Amino acid sequence: MQPTHIVLLILGYFSVLIFISFLTGKSDSNLAFFKANNKAPWYLVAFGMIGATLSGVTFISVPGWVESQSLGYMQMVLGYVVGYAVIGLVLLPLYYRLNLTSIYTYLDSRFGRQAYKTGASFFLLSRVVGASFRLFLVANVLQLILFDTLGIPFWVTVVITILLIWAYTFRGGIQTIIWTDTLQTLFMLIAVGVCIYSISEQLHIENIFDYIATNKHAKMFFFNDIKAANYFWKQFFAGAFIAIVMTGLDQDMMQKNLSCKSLKDAQKNMFWFTIVLVIVKFSFLALGILLTDYAVTNGIDAHKDNLFPALAMSGNFGMVVSVFFLLGLIAAAYSSADSALTSLTTSFSIDILEIDKNQSAENQIAIRKKVHILFSLVLIAAILIFKYFIADASVIAKIFQFAGYTYGPLLGLYAFGLFTKLKVKDKAIPFIALVAPVLTYFINFYSIQYFKFDFGFFVLVINGFLTFIGLLLFTQSDKNRMKASRG
Repeated sequence: MQPTHIVLLILGYFSVLIFISFLTGKSDSNLAFFKANNKAPWYLVAFGMIGATLSGVTFISVPGWVESQSLGYMQMVLGYVVGYAVIGLVLLPLYYRLNLTSIYTYLDSRFGRQAYKTGASFFLLSRVVGASFRLFLVANVLQLILFDTLGIPFWVTVVITILLIWAYTFRGGIQTIIWTDTLQTLFMLIAVGVCIYSISEQLHIENIFDYIATNKHAKMFFFNDIKAANYFWKQFFAGAFIAIVMTGLDQDMMQKNLSCKSLKDAQKNMFWFTIVLVIVKFSFLALGILLTDYAVTNGIDAHKDNLFPALAMSGNFGMVVSVFFLLGLIAAAYSSADSALTSLTTSFSIDILEIDKNQSAENQIAIRKKVHILFSLVLIAAILIFKYFIADASVIAKIFQFAGYTYGPLLGLYAFGLFTKLKVKDKAIPFIALVAPVLTYFINFYSIQYFKFDFGFFVLVINGFLTFIGLLLFTQSDKNRMKASRG
């Protein structure tokens, strides 16, 4: 594709998104921005959540993972199913019963202000880093295939990327995102389908299901080495807990669910979302098998995160694949990033600034808009920083590794709050939430050093467990609680 064609494609794509934001963002109220006035159709939320969950990382990294991990990623995906069931049956009823805008408000009522601020802060940190990693990946691809050719530096690419997100989210927030994410998910799934079909034609595959099933990369379950990071039960349980924390304890994902008309609609959303997501994840892995085989057959030296972009933009599959690859990549990236920016704005406004408690309706809107701009600038800065720290490891592994350390304290806090009735010294909670990830890091590090045992993504569970134990150590007796309340 010529650079002019790519620029026109991007401009056309975002013109559609901005037009949608114009239609859906006419209400400038905070209720519309934060919760879509609680009128979002559950089926649109479910479909749009697929794109937000997958992101540009899945679009690029998962197919490239097949070469070294085969279909082992499905072990984690199967764990997701358990995690999503917990969200639908345990967490959503809690959030709807308390009528929450920010899910971290629960921590305030259960533990106190320190726990509330700690939970919100960990989310903000996690989401800034996660969204920045995802956008970094897409900005890198766009830089490689377009902006380098035009002589535009990387930092300009990043600014343009964030500016486009801000342009269609600054007014309507979640009310706009529900519709734009639906469109972007559709583009992404069409892109995967077109790519699978085109590569199958090139490889002269008659029955793609037989081809995948008998492929040398078709191994899905790994029970052989309990010390390995890809051991089945590690991956399965890590997947379950990752789903709970990165969806159920994540303001970004739950904000969409809380925009549904009722709890019943939100639960239907989670049920159908789970089924479709498993199919879509497997489709990405199937695409990875096809891409890997095509690269080997044709002597193309492309691996990991470079595999899909290199082949799709090579011109070997024609203009259609290149166009849909770009559409799918942009859709996957922005469907995740736009909701991340909105949820960061929501959490910081409600949880940190508490604008709903001490500001007039007019001031709330003004402050929200300033926070929206602030986090746009934060994402720009974070992406530029990460450019110098990401090496050759798969981006998706880095995100899940980081998530294990930042979402772990949230897992421990919510587990303790939901499954015990004990009270904790509120002032100790920030300390516990900081110490647990540090201890988890050293446990995993020395486990690998001395026992060759890699916890892998299971560090999330270790982290949550250590947080839970820390909370137990700082529980208050009834007598102490009475003294504290009098004091």
